[in-house]
Amino acid sequence: MPAPLDATTFGSVLDAIGQTPLVRLDRLTRHHGVDGTILAKLDYLNPGFSKKDRAALGIIDAAEAAGDLAPGQTVVELTSGNMGTGLAIVCGVRGYPFVAVMSRGNSPERARMMQALGAEVILVDQLPGSVPGQVSGGDLAEVERVAQEITVQRTAFRADQFQRAGNPDAHFHGTGREIWEQSGGRVDAFCDFVGSGGTLAGVARHLRGRNAAVKCYPIEPDGAAVLSGQGAARPDHPIQGGGYAMPDLAFFDGLDWDGYLAVSGDAAKAMTRDLARLEGIFAGFSAGANVAGAVELLRTRHVGQTVAVIICDSGLKYLSTDLF
Repeated sequence: MPAPLDATTFGSVLDAIGQTPLVRLDRLTRHHGVDGTILAKLDYLNPGFSKKDRAALGIIDAAEAAGDLAPGQTVVELTSGNMGTGLAIVCGVRGYPFVAVMSRGNSPERARMMQALGAEVILVDQLPGSVPGQVSGGDLAEVERVAQEITVQRTAFRADQFQRAGNPDAHFHGTGREIWEQSGGRVDAFCDFVGSGGTLAGVARHLRGRNAAVKCYPIEPDGAAVLSGQGAARPDHPIQGGGYAMPDLAFFDGLDWDGYLAVSGDAAKAMTRDLARLEGIFAGFSAGANVAGAVELLRTRHVGQTVAVIICDSGLKYLSTDLF
């Protein structure tokens, strides 16, 4: 007979989502000559190698609890790859067929990973003039159109990461709580590159609920900083997973920000490479953007203080790009 399982054994890989480490980036801050501390939440260590595992599980859990998702019903979602990977894992374990709709502008590693996890992946051509590796708001709108069509055709449940409360709720109850507890409450600021806005909204609400003095900042691509009112003069950028020049995000209702940060694609690349070289953290573009934003805060508004960021996903998803 098999040996009895102990109390630390998980019932499925879904139980391994969350409780990721929080790591000081002291070598990186010394290298950049800034005074203060950056705390990096290593969410690329989730089973799907990204923070989106949390949102995927949160959305499916909420749908099951509300009776919005029938047994065996197909789930559909647009994705840049990370949300789709998380949903492929959750749906595979829970028994739901999953269809991921993604722009061809995203790195091919993402599509191959989703397919390996059992997802059906539908790739949508970019708009004329779009650059491979740089997904614009127009490209995302085309992916949304296709996702809506497939949802109707297959009588599917639309996961809708831009609207469903399970996304920010997962970060409120999980990511934000973990950052507060793991840091011992010693966080002065939090900044995050904006995609759906679920991470920033959920973490900001939790941290401010613990300490109203915590400052929170959206990060956008330089040239497409629409949240700060600068417009989208250059909407194409290499920071996959966000920065789609979407000024109205549902999860930001009722939230005020303490300022806005803009990070260029080149700055995000350089910082991602520094993370790998100096800290041994092999991450993607948006993690570099987050750390670049934190370095800027330590140079300016938060000298000598502590800034928390998310390491959103793994560099393994970008080996076909020029990131490394």
